[in-house]
Amino acid sequence: GQFSLSVYHLFNPGSQIPLNGVLRGAARYATYDPTSDTASNFKVPDPMGIFSVRTGLRWGGREPTLYPSLAMELSAWYEGQFRTDADIYGYADRQVQASSHLFWGEAYLAYELPHWKHKFSINLTGGGSVDADRFSGYRLGGVLPMAAEFPLSLPGYYYQELSAKAFALAVGNYIVPVSHNGRWNVEVTAATAYVSYLPGLEQPGHWNSGVGGGLFYASQTWRVMVSYGYGIDAIRSEGRGAHSIGLLLQFDLAPAKEAFNNTQPPGLWRGFQRFL
Repeated sequence: GQFSLSVYHLFNPGSQIPLNGVLRGAARYATYDPTSDTASNFKVPDPMGIFSVRTGLRWGGREPTLYPSLAMELSAWYEGQFRTDADIYGYADRQVQASSHLFWGEAYLAYELPHWKHKFSINLTGGGSVDADRFSGYRLGGVLPMAAEFPLSLPGYYYQELSAKAFALAVGNYIVPVSHNGRWNVEVTAATAYVSYLPGLEQPGHWNSGVGGGLFYASQTWRVMVSYGYGIDAIRSEGRGAHSIGLLLQFDLAPAKEAFNNTQPPGLWRGFQRFL
């Protein structure tokens, strides 16, 4: 089980771009069990309680939506994870730290060009840590922008493929409409990261980059993205380079609710048609 508490305070209510302070706390209890595929001499971690706290300052922000048209955010964060006990596990070669501390910052800008209706976004994220382990380190890879508050995306890589104690990541995205109503769009993205790996999870080279693109559909209710990604530096059995195909889907309940609750004279399929 898990519970969390979030506290927001607006420091400058008169500004058009708010500055928010954030404080969150959470607690959970974790147990680990071997499976039939676990080696007989591999020790799983002992059960433990885990307490975490996250605090930070966020200037601006962005909607929780796929590829917003307008957003700006500058933020700095600290997260501490505290466990009831340290532990040695695996083949006596891995450690669960009693406490881990993460520090990171983000700069994000999304904008739509008024005349062309092209959209672009730029995301710069960097972070470091003290005593990070495999349970608390940064995870980079994949393109799932709604899977986390701070997704560390790398096209063409497996989701959370890379484990880092420190990193610097730059992601750029550009969207061009290909229909008159702006619903159908072509999207391209590129990302590169400098990664300082967690001990025991190192790989040759610190730079990891990926490129991708796809077809993006956006309506009042639906946002759908079919994408392809190529991980330029991803390590596979045949060498460097990896391919991925993804499907992203977002459904907004608010416009759909308004469509069905519209007070205008109803047609037979009016609500259903606006829903779609």
